[in-house]
Amino acid sequence: MRLLLVEDEPTAAQVLAKGLREQAYAVDIAADGEAAIFQAGTTDYDAVILDVMLPIKNGMDVCRTIRASGCSVPILMVTARDAVEARIEGLDCGADDYMVKPFDFGELLARLRALVRRGQQPLVPERLAVGAIALDTRSRRVWLRNREVGLTAKEYALLEYLARRAGDVVSRGDIAEHVWDEHYDPFSNIVDVYIQRLRRKLDRPGRESAIRTRRGEGYQLTAEPETP
Repeated sequence: MRLLLVEDEPTAAQVLAKGLREQAYAVDIAADGEAAIFQAGTTDYDAVILDVMLPIKNGMDVCRTIRASGCSVPILMVTARDAVEARIEGLDCGADDYMVKPFDFGELLARLRALVRRGQQPLVPERLAVGAIALDTRSRRVWLRNREVGLTAKEYALLEYLARRAGDVVSRGDIAEHVWDEHYDPFSNIVDVYIQRLRRKLDRPGRESAIRTRRGEGYQLTAEPETP
């Protein structure tokens, strides 16, 4: 999942981005309202965390502009303004949810999961199963035939994205856009490297990989047929 974090205070932005990346999110940061509007208009984000008090354009104006463009990306607005009128204004300008600073990081994660689930069509369940592979999207744990598999945050993010698109051929560009952040180098082979890491952890010797390579197109996660 790729997020846009809009926060003008550098230390707060870096601390929050670090925590989100440790939870397998790819995070881009915008430090002012104009940058946020530009990035939201050029990248397919899974959600936006939007501060209200921003330079150049405030969060309310950013939210209205994003919605006016026809973009339906889930927006979680955060602010130190805790008056009821401020929360109403934030929701009325197009935000999907509203949190008041300071907030609990665990609650932020829960609200993000809820927003992303609602933003997916069709609704994605908390537990995903593709053949012998099962994922718990809340705890970010993975099992293979009832045996838990230890994955890094980035390995999990890649597998979950493929699982959400199970059966589809997903291009490297699509994978990079949703699993990596703006620092991704399009000339690198990092996507292929992580695909190989997943295969080493999920595949059985002598069996075709559940992650198929479609030459010139991308990768496809399929349900591995079980032996009788």
